[in-house]
Amino acid sequence: MLRNVLLAASPWALVIVLWYAVAWSGLVNPALIPTPHQVAAKGWELLTTQRLPVDILMSTQRVALGVTFGIALAVPVGFVLGWYRDVRRFLDPLLNFFRALPPIALIPLVIVYFGIGEPAKVVILFYASFFAGVIVMYEGIAQISPIYVRVARTLGASDGEIFRRVIVPLTVPHMLTALRVALGVAWATLVASELIAAQQGLGALIQNASSFFQLDIIYVGIICIGLIALAMDLTIRAITRRLVAWQERIA
Repeated sequence: MLRNVLLAASPWALVIVLWYAVAWSGLVNPALIPTPHQVAAKGWELLTTQRLPVDILMSTQRVALGVTFGIALAVPVGFVLGWYRDVRRFLDPLLNFFRALPPIALIPLVIVYFGIGEPAKVVILFYASFFAGVIVMYEGIAQISPIYVRVARTLGASDGEIFRRVIVPLTVPHMLTALRVALGVAWATLVASELIAAQQGLGALIQNASSFFQLDIIYVGIICIGLIALAMDLTIRAITRRLVAWQERIA
């Protein structure tokens, strides 16, 4: 237990030490790099004035909605693409075309079609989540060995039983992986989504701070995004370990 704690804490301690080293080295203008304790003090100030909790809540809500809608569509679409080769060959070029488009490039069109309210921000996150999730999903489905299906048929299983007892369990790890990837992409796209006239949210906090050169607030926003995304990822990994305990893993 102690070894695991030390292994988990060591990278964070190293980052803080390097941060202080760069800030105090004189190689960079001190005004451009606030120290960790300055950022922590500003974070506590924002937290106690209730600005930061509201921003965290709004951003988390937007990401949760975008990822939920994106994965809800990505799972069945990815399953169809992975299971039916002809459908995959037909749609693959179109899918990869839209996947390569950065969400920020779509902001003008999203504003035209969805306005500047909450739906527009969720649409941007949905777009990013869907294409990230569907790629993971259909690649995972396509790699399922057909031997499992053949063995089940040999044992007399019906199509319904094969789907429930063979296909669904084998796709659960891919669903959870798609969710993890979609969450990561959604948090990475958050600032772009909140370019759409957002008054609240971590992306809006960062953008407003950049306008006034408030670097400590920018650091606070970035750290909050990273920590929330990390907490969500750890939660999904814990759920994955419980749901797919039957799956053989290297570690």
